[in-house]
Amino acid sequence: MSSLRHGLQQTLCLRQLAKGQSMKPQWQRSSLQSSFKSMSTTSDPQAENSEPKIDTKLDLPPEQPFFGIGKARPLPVSPSYFSREPRFNDAYIRLSALVQRYQHLPLAPPELVPRQIWRNLKGYRQTTGEPVKAMPFSQVLSMVKRLHQIHPGLMPSEVKEALQEFKRDIDPYKNMAKVVPLDRYGRALGVGRRKTSSARAWVVEGTGEMLVNGKPLNEAFGRVHDRESAIWALRSTARTDKYNVWALVEGGGVTGQAEALTLAIAKAVLVHEPALKPILRKAGCITRDPRQVERKKHGHVKARKMPAWVKR
Repeated sequence: MSSLRHGLQQTLCLRQLAKGQSMKPQWQRSSLQSSFKSMSTTSDPQAENSEPKIDTKLDLPPEQPFFGIGKARPLPVSPSYFSREPRFNDAYIRLSALVQRYQHLPLAPPELVPRQIWRNLKGYRQTTGEPVKAMPFSQVLSMVKRLHQIHPGLMPSEVKEALQEFKRDIDPYKNMAKVVPLDRYGRALGVGRRKTSSARAWVVEGTGEMLVNGKPLNEAFGRVHDRESAIWALRSTARTDKYNVWALVEGGGVTGQAEALTLAIAKAVLVHEPALKPILRKAGCITRDPRQVERKKHGHVKARKMPAWVKR
């Protein structure tokens, strides 16, 4: 048995030796060279005799950013991403932190606080596209006004950036009224509206004459109340006999046309004498009346009147 085992070991060693010799590089190169020669299509003898170049570089697998993690998902920037109003909630948290952090800063006197118009609820909803409710928005707006009262010389930059989101794009305090000049004939044009009526009035210095649609005042307006309304801007400033008025009115009823003419004449008089603005405002001549006729509802006799209730 020992002789048989010894013979098998020698046979196994010979097989391993033969296998190792078959994997030597010189044998490998000759086989590759023969295969390249058989597959070559070039007619250059030097290219046929040259040995093929073998690329020994290994292609490494791409590096994984998360080693050992099979599945990964992106995380939102803010925890408010999953709420109904993410932008508003982030602004609420940021403003609360700023108020708590800078509550020790001194406030500016009322005359040094710059006037600013803030966004209203409707404008903020349109800007963010979120259904913000009125009560939380009023709380945020109170914090915004509190931060705006910080002294301008001590206000941090992050507070200014936070307040920028709630400022309106157009500041009405910086708008300048357009100056309406007189034409070459010394006339001033004023336009007024009331309900569905509109009026245009040309006012020039004269003796107190007035034409409405080419007619005298007593023919254009039959009621005394309408005549008084039409010339109220001149009577309240004691300028009845100083200016001539030529007016065009259209649309609506007689009362609406008379009140529209009041606003038109007042605007034209202001072009001649801008110093009369406080008097005309106190008399209610340069304030546009926004009221409109209320529509009739179904089931009602008029806009609000209900039919009489009958028991039987």
